[in-house]
Amino acid sequence: MDYNYIKSLHLIFVITWFAGLFYIVRLFVYHIEANSKPSPEKEILIKQYKLMSYRLWYIITWPSAVLASIFAYWMLFFTPTGNAWLTQPWMHVKLCFVFLLYLYHAKCHQIFKQLQRDEVKHTTGFMRLWNEGATLILFAVVFLVILKNAINWIYGVLGIMAFSILLMLGYKFYKRIRERNNS
Repeated sequence: MDYNYIKSLHLIFVITWFAGLFYIVRLFVYHIEANSKPSPEKEILIKQYKLMSYRLWYIITWPSAVLASIFAYWMLFFTPTGNAWLTQPWMHVKLCFVFLLYLYHAKCHQIFKQLQRDEVKHTTGFMRLWNEGATLILFAVVFLVILKNAINWIYGVLGIMAFSILLMLGYKFYKRIRERNNS
């Protein structure tokens, strides 16, 4: 099969995998927030978030992760270009980030299972910060793939980290204003 078809399929499933990872953590935030609602709103919301999370996780996110991995493996080991990439330092760094992405996915799966069992072990603040993990990995991988340099990706990741810190500070500032206005 033509290399460009395999590459296109890989990219499509990487995009849907990340979309699933970004959205599942938002659902975790909403699910955790629903626990503080009064009855019957709490039960209705939690039931809906469990269903939405289940469908997202098993119909979109997991299949996308598996298919992205299959097409990546195909590109790396069954194409001449992939074999050449495996000798380059930027690819080694990228594969380390892919490993981190698998760990991130596994932790999200653990949180998903806990929430499905009505075990809330994390705060919404933790989940909002946790959501930045996938963003950092995405930025690092995109910069590595585009620049094909094992060092220059650092600038992109540092930039997104600084941006993330500014976003979190803005969120905390907004939260204080909202709390002050409510009281």
